[in-house]
Amino acid sequence: MEFTAIEGLTLSLGESPVWDERRSQVFLCDITNNRVIALKLNGEIVGDWSFEANAGSLGLCESGRLVVALAREVILFDPDTGERRTLARLEGEIETNRFNDGKVGPDGCFWVGTMDQRTDREPIGTLYRVSADGSIVKKKTGMFTSNGLAWAPDGRTMFHTDSAGKWLDRHDFDPATGEIGKGVRIAHPDEETGRPDGGACDAEGFYWSAGVSAARLNRYDPDGKIVAQYPVPASAPTMPCFCGPDMKTMLVTSHRLNAARLAEYPLSGGIFLAKAPVAGAAVSRMKGL
Repeated sequence: MEFTAIEGLTLSLGESPVWDERRSQVFLCDITNNRVIALKLNGEIVGDWSFEANAGSLGLCESGRLVVALAREVILFDPDTGERRTLARLEGEIETNRFNDGKVGPDGCFWVGTMDQRTDREPIGTLYRVSADGSIVKKKTGMFTSNGLAWAPDGRTMFHTDSAGKWLDRHDFDPATGEIGKGVRIAHPDEETGRPDGGACDAEGFYWSAGVSAARLNRYDPDGKIVAQYPVPASAPTMPCFCGPDMKTMLVTSHRLNAARLAEYPLSGGIFLAKAPVAGAAVSRMKGL
């Protein structure tokens, strides 16, 4: 794959792109600027909303609304009207923790993890499952930076990473109940390989991981072996997303926070597009909302 940047669009910390096949556009976050953006694949910005706190991740709802993880709360947001309401709040974690990577799972619930934002991080992050009724349940603990959520196309395998812990886990997943298995640690990517940031699954059940430390996108088989690597023209790619009518356009977000590498990678913070060699898995929507 050869990536090209969308012209005229540079973000501080681009993250969480989600393809909305109904609107034929991508929703994504600019975390540190507290923004959610709607974007056509031709680069046209068709929506841009600001919030009072970091916008860490988002997902689609059956109604067409969005579920958005702000720093300390998960909200239901209507991009057509601007209306919003709080769905769940983060409680029982230190004030410096915030919500990070999140996606809607095959069970129709929003899965979102937390991260320790302090300089001296500890593994105190938690992965939560948020239901349409606002209930929020702990599903996994012990992460520095919960990240990389993605599900295989049959909905029975969940992938999950820790960007600071540098590991990739595979869990059995029950799409009917949202129960997850204990998990198997299938990879320990290092800095050179690419610490695992956001992820996505393709239609063949392989896992794509943004190597945020290595300017590349890694494709893993279900057992954690890297089968392909693709360079990205940004020092820190943050998440891949399969887009387009055939789900074969690859979009990758990135961040611009590493000032030391801007001379080498001046396009950092950009959004990049390429033709993917395989289609992506279908995107799930939150049920009951």
